[in-house]
Amino acid sequence: MSKLTGKVAIVTGGNSGIGYATAKELKNQGATVVITGRDSLKVVKASQELGVKGIVADVKNLSAIDKLVEEVKKAYEKIDILFVNAGIFQPAAVGQISEEMFDYQMGINFKGALFTTEKFLPILSDGASIINLSSINAYTGMPNTAVYAASKAALNAYTRTAATELAPRKIRVNSVNPGPVSTPIFGKTLMKEEQLNGFAEAMQNRIPLKRFGQPEDIAKLVCFLASDDASFITGSEYNIDGGININPLLN
Repeated sequence: MSKLTGKVAIVTGGNSGIGYATAKELKNQGATVVITGRDSLKVVKASQELGVKGIVADVKNLSAIDKLVEEVKKAYEKIDILFVNAGIFQPAAVGQISEEMFDYQMGINFKGALFTTEKFLPILSDGASIINLSSINAYTGMPNTAVYAASKAALNAYTRTAATELAPRKIRVNSVNPGPVSTPIFGKTLMKEEQLNGFAEAMQNRIPLKRFGQPEDIAKLVCFLASDDASFITGSEYNIDGGININPLLN
């Protein structure tokens, strides 16, 4: 399939997980793809594996986003697809949330995401598509996710307003809310392996489809929203969660 031929796509956090899978799918559908990430070794490795351009950029650093936009502008002038995917997850119970933890998660998941869009706007083509990676945690009230959930709820609110304001340029802005997905993000939580395994088993039992999502599942939805097939869709949120959000008490 080549529905995205001639399009230039940016994927932040594209060196692993959902970002990596989406970069691969975007390229398979004909797009010219640029991935970004904080870790230079991982960005180089992923870009070589995917056969795409890789640029090192930490989205919590606004000057780094400025440099990223400048480099992309020099290479491509305009872009057509912006997948704002970079994010982190740090669990903490209410009453144990530190200022450092708050600033770190909000700095990447919301501030970094918001300013990625803000700073790319001047080089977004009219009719471009912005897809923000959010989470069903924005609504679930899941224990130990207060800051993470708040960052994603804020991103969804920004998505709706941005969709309204950018409509005159025919720029579409949508959010994708994954449920549990098998990605390396869980391995970065500092939880012990037995804790992770127990968490995964308990979570899987609550999913009506009885499996975790795969990054490729999310990638296909993102690519649909990036394509002209979704030309009448903006300001929307898509839950892709195996049904867990409609049956939160299932076990």
